[in-house]
Amino acid sequence: MDFTTLDVFVAVSESGSFSRAAERSFLTQSAVSKRIAALEAELDATLFDRLGRRIRLTEAGENFLISARRLLADFRASSEAVRSLKENIGGRLKLATSHHVGIHRLPPVLREFVRRYPDVELDLVFMDSEQACAAVAEGALELAVVTLPDDIISTLQTELVWPDPLVIVSAPDHPLVKPSRHKRLPPDVLSHHKAVLPGRGTVTRRILLHALEPHGVTPTTSLETNYLETIKMLVGVGLGWSALPASMIDDSVTEVGIARLSMRRELGAVIRRERTLSRAGAAFHSLLQEIRVQPQAQRG
Repeated sequence: MDFTTLDVFVAVSESGSFSRAAERSFLTQSAVSKRIAALEAELDATLFDRLGRRIRLTEAGENFLISARRLLADFRASSEAVRSLKENIGGRLKLATSHHVGIHRLPPVLREFVRRYPDVELDLVFMDSEQACAAVAEGALELAVVTLPDDIISTLQTELVWPDPLVIVSAPDHPLVKPSRHKRLPPDVLSHHKAVLPGRGTVTRRILLHALEPHGVTPTTSLETNYLETIKMLVGVGLGWSALPASMIDDSVTEVGIARLSMRRELGAVIRRERTLSRAGAAFHSLLQEIRVQPQAQRG
């Protein structure tokens, strides 16, 4: 039994004719007859008396007509409610982000999201990118906007939103700065100066060490931390060189030109494969996709 069969049954009951019910249901008369026969077989009851060319409801048919109309009404009301959900987005969205992405990339996105969907209650959670990805993989969170993992995690779907080039930086008065103004320095000079490194296990640290490895550079660490803002502060006061996003450079830190060294992180959205996002989650994800495609549209 399905809702199309119920609709055909009601059409036959109300029109008193298989042919008129077929026209109303956009089916052939044969298809209508087969559906009614299958319904009677499933219910193990005769729903219509065939009186020559006329038909009439049996007692069982009259009783079933009441239930069929109610089921169809409930189905249509439920369908309308689901359709209205797509139009009226509300509810609560728990969103994870890293400190760097949350401070430097997300504010304009959040501003636009709140403008478009004022009925959504945002719950913004700050955590390390690696922890956020693990929470999404476990199903504890539906969406994270973080530094994308540098290895493939089969349960996660990642989408690049912002490319994030990394550069070597130091304090403006660091010994590396003056010679790098005239020419790009060989990577091995970094071995002679202490470094402030991103925390162990972070994507940023792995990207840096992977880039230095072919040049035989093993950094001497003075300090390490997971937070890029803290790294920037420590570098700025002269405690060592580090790798930071180029977008973070200001008067407190200076880029050190290093030859043959290219590094880039990828920032974007992380969702779990095969998970259906909530209305609010889908709307936020869609907004991130808009941001991602804008540069391509401008170039075209």
